[in-house]
Amino acid sequence: MVQQQTLTDYVNAPPDSGSLNGGYFAAIRLHEFSDESLAATAVYSRKDFYKISLITGDATYYYREKTYQVKPGDCVLVFTNRETPYRWQIHSGACNGYACMFTEDFLPLHTYLRPADMAVFNDAGYSFLKLNEEEQAAFEALFQKMITEQESAYENKYQLLFLYMLECVHAALKLKPRSVSNNQTAATRLADAFKLLLNDQFPVVNPYQKLTMRSPQAFADKLAVHTNYLNRALKDVTGKTTTQLIAERTMQEAQALLIHSNWSVSQISDSLGFDDPTHFAKAFRKATGQKPSALRQMV
Repeated sequence: MVQQQTLTDYVNAPPDSGSLNGGYFAAIRLHEFSDESLAATAVYSRKDFYKISLITGDATYYYREKTYQVKPGDCVLVFTNRETPYRWQIHSGACNGYACMFTEDFLPLHTYLRPADMAVFNDAGYSFLKLNEEEQAAFEALFQKMITEQESAYENKYQLLFLYMLECVHAALKLKPRSVSNNQTAATRLADAFKLLLNDQFPVVNPYQKLTMRSPQAFADKLAVHTNYLNRALKDVTGKTTTQLIAERTMQEAQALLIHSNWSVSQISDSLGFDDPTHFAKAFRKATGQKPSALRQMV
């Protein structure tokens, strides 16, 4: 019988002798998760690690403001970071597949690369990919290599596992151009640039950090376009105005901070660039239908 394990078992384990950042990486088959770990995926929350999942099943995935359906017979590759809350809802049966999870300490000290720098983890449109049978087989083989190497006695196995993780990332990046039209319009390119600027401001990691861009004018200046042109482009591409998109993303961060931090409402209000807590409370109630304090009491 396979011993049930969680990522905490791996991350808290002492590094293997002679390995690189041993104890900060785990590759597993999904059926090896404990019931407690599987239940945790149904909670909309941030995690302490980055995760790559190869999943088949009947489920719904909730990430940011988006909802993704995984139908029976589908296979998806999903990348999640440690800043953005997400959750899974299993509709019938159980999801099968593989997952690898790692912390930033897993990456070699000599590399300039950080997980947040990888497009698959910063939600640049690569974080959820539906695979065909050939692609599924290729990624399954890669995850199996990870699991086999993880169990080996090779003294430099974590260096090799790091390369396998990068191979998985780059294999995913290579899939994206096939599913996106190369004939992007100027409006689409501008909308993508805006989204990257907007998301780069998050997460807010301490109560003394403040958002540097809160207004449409600030984003337009950064993108070197007129505010009216930016607004028209975003309206055409997303159906929403610049102000709406900024407000939605800010409120998503507000909800995450209320749930996952012990900061006061005043500190959250200040860090998100509101003039005062009253203004923040009004904006939050307009967006969510409840007071900030009410959300905190629910969790």
